[in-house]
Amino acid sequence: MADDSTKTIRATFETREAADLAVEHLVQQHGVSRPDIFVQSASDRNTAGAAPSGGDASHDEGARHDAPLEGEIEVSADVASSQVAAVQRSLGDAGALHVSSR
Repeated sequence: MADDSTKTIRATFETREAADLAVEHLVQQHGVSRPDIFVQSASDRNTAGAAPSGGDASHDEGARHDAPLEGEIEVSADVASSQVAAVQRSLGDAGALHVSSR
């Protein structure tokens, strides 16, 4: 009998760039539909991450100061129980600071 249950995977990232990469991994490598992936602040504060990256980092003048760097970003999705280990590895490869499932 196959296990059809799902688990919610949550991962936290230091930068928006790493969170976006994680979303791409979930979609392209694991077939998770984009509407089933949630990206939000890992705390109650509005944030673009804990460190500048990508468009937040200006190479000419240093980091931009118009985006709040108030904390980590959380990516979550429901995945099949059989995918949990592979998804956790993939999120780690994308730069997750912490990955959990329930």
